Amino acid sequence: MAFPTLAILVPLSVFFAPACAQTVSISVPSSAPSGSATLSPSLFSLSIEQDAWTDWAGATEPNTFLVNVLDNLKQRTGEPPWFRIGADSEDRTDFNPAVQFSQTVSSVPSVATPYPEAAHVIVGDGFYQVAEHLPRGTRVVWGVNLLTQNMTAAVLEATSIKKAFDSPAMEAAGVTLEFVEIGNEPDLYAGKAGHTSSNWNLTAFVAQWTAFATNVSNIGAVGPGSRPKFFGPSFADVSHSATSFSPLGVFTAGILDSAPGSLLQTYSQHHYQSDAGGAGEILTDIVQKANVRSNLTQLSQDIALVRSHGLDYVLGETNSCFGHGAVNTSNVGGIATWTLDYVMFAGGLGISRAFFHQGVGYKYNAIQPVTLTRSIIDGSPLSTPLPPHVQPAYHAALVAAEAIGTSGVTTIVELDIDDDEVSGYAFYEHGGLKRAVLISHTMFFAGSGTPRGVKQIALQPAGGKSSKDDVDVKRLFIPSADATVGLLWAGQSFDGPDGKASGNVVVEKASISSVALSDTEIVLVLF
Repeated sequence: MAFPTLAILVPLSVFFAPACAQTVSISVPSSAPSGSATLSPSLFSLSIEQDAWTDWAGATEPNTFLVNVLDNLKQRTGEPPWFRIGADSEDRTDFNPAVQFSQTVSSVPSVATPYPEAAHVIVGDGFYQVAEHLPRGTRVVWGVNLLTQNMTAAVLEATSIKKAFDSPAMEAAGVTLEFVEIGNEPDLYAGKAGHTSSNWNLTAFVAQWTAFATNVSNIGAVGPGSRPKFFGPSFADVSHSATSFSPLGVFTAGILDSAPGSLLQTYSQHHYQSDAGGAGEILTDIVQKANVRSNLTQLSQDIALVRSHGLDYVLGETNSCFGHGAVNTSNVGGIATWTLDYVMFAGGLGISRAFFHQGVGYKYNAIQPVTLTRSIIDGSPLSTPLPPHVQPAYHAALVAAEAIGTSGVTTIVELDIDDDEVSGYAFYEHGGLKRAVLISHTMFFAGSGTPRGVKQIALQPAGGKSSKDDVDVKRLFIPSADATVGLLWAGQSFDGPDGKASGNVVVEKASISSVALSDTEIVLVLF
């Protein structure tokens, strides 16, 4: 990867170090433990609210800011994030060949939801074709409308998707369609578009999904050989029973038994750290190490079941707080520590990809792809428009990308750390220890009047390097847990208007027995 000239500097953490820093000893296996999960280079991927799609990709020309920030990730892993395009507005979409790109019926902004999803979206062929603006190697999942029970609309959408991805321009761009998703969160359809608690249940869903999937596959939008397959069922709630909207439920109901069901190759679950709508979330609760683990381990039995059927398990839509994020939680520096811990813990559980949901102006966005004219906090007009920019969560994606690397065979193990405020993961290639990340869950707030704490981490590779060996260290410097800008990954800023890195890469030398980890900081250790 082509990074700027390196500079070796004194660790930033020493400026916050108290006279006697606490030491945390961590044993690191020198070779990959049996059964450790293999990570996809695109473990951190993106889910895009469909009504905002042309804002993201660019309509008449590529969105150069988006291309740049995606390329930053591609440089580090060898492939860009996958894109899942759909969500709520997936089920509010109709097709009209007379429309060039899209026409939307807007919803009314509010203080709680400054940038709401569109009430209705009408799309034409150009809407799907602009996927050619994405970086070469991007893989796409696209959703079609199931909620309105309009088979014609779903087939027209799928036909247009097929037309776009079969085009010479898309082939030349190197962007591929991997999956078609039919419907968004169908377990929540009751009370919408004629669905009621009496006529909508698991059996009805499987029958309707199968009918739509049959027609979509009949037009050749999905199928055998090199054709894309199906992705779903994209339920919102977590359940485990044989009669509920759950993996066990849909398998018991026979979703895999039909011809189109055999083309369902990825099980998508929607899942957030908090489902409270982002109204009163507290950053210190969201980032807690124990909360991340309890939130994700509830999926373990479903992951095992799905994988036993030969399917991948993904979080097809995920993020910090449901409802576009929480003020002073999803949009601030501390959330970068949650994002990295969450995605790495998910990968270690056997989750193939986590699609972090994004829109335009959402508080939990990693990337704000276009200029904003309203505050993402309360919807008030901005005195000066805010150009495209990255938010704190994006920096976690950068760290994740470098931790995973370009080998394509990286495996992960969570480190056993006897400290509720520190988490860590080790990464292996071909069984050998290559890297580790350390994450501080202690939030340091600007103006708190409390000195920023630091812990000395003593890494002890079992059967590997001695405690006298040096390691290279890169840091994600976060000015404070409540900062919105000023984050530096390995000395570089990504706050610029073009999304590219500025400044030199900073790599420190440290003793393996004394790696400084400040509060609200992430460290990447290179063995």
